[in-house]
Amino acid sequence: MNMIIMGPPGSGKGTQASRIAEVYGVPAVSTGDMLREAISNGTQRGLEAKAFMDKGELVPDQVVIDIVKERLAEADAQQGFLLDGFPRSAVQAESLGETLAGAGKKIDLVINVAVPDDEIIRRLSRRRVCPKCNAVYHLDHQPPKVAGMCDKCGADVVQRNDDNETTIAHRLEVYRQNSEPLIEYYRNMGLLVEVPGTKTIDEVFGEIRAHIEGKL
Repeated sequence: MNMIIMGPPGSGKGTQASRIAEVYGVPAVSTGDMLREAISNGTQRGLEAKAFMDKGELVPDQVVIDIVKERLAEADAQQGFLLDGFPRSAVQAESLGETLAGAGKKIDLVINVAVPDDEIIRRLSRRRVCPKCNAVYHLDHQPPKVAGMCDKCGADVVQRNDDNETTIAHRLEVYRQNSEPLIEYYRNMGLLVEVPGTKTIDEVFGEIRAHIEGKL
């Protein structure tokens, strides 16, 4: 089965993607993974992407699409795949559909892990990191044993600049602007299912699994 998983930052979609990949034996690939692999392998598209990234510019849609095409042509993706973080727009979705159609494939299911903005802000703003050893904590779910102090190296844990409420709210606004047309695109195609991401990890995966099983 060929799937896409979507969700705002902090929705837990990465955790769910790992579970889906493990249970169903399909590769979970993200745009970042594909770009790094293409660059590491020295492919033509990888070199093109690197040229933009080295200049601090966004990689054009067509270059990303071509890298996706290369990745999905690999042996491990022939029996199915899960795209995480791609496509990011309706334009990319249309190009992906055309690319897959040319290979006799299609997207079978799009999973949207939906979490309200106020919950996302609460989740991300409670994250803390150690600037010395990069250990990550969460004040609600995985707090340091000694308040404010890293378990591993004893340094003071801090809040990342991009984890403050104002920055998170802006990130969510940008995400919504890009994702809403994409959500409607797949909803209109009858491929979209929405799963509430406010439940436990196991409960969320249970709902996702029910949708996948219903398509098999």
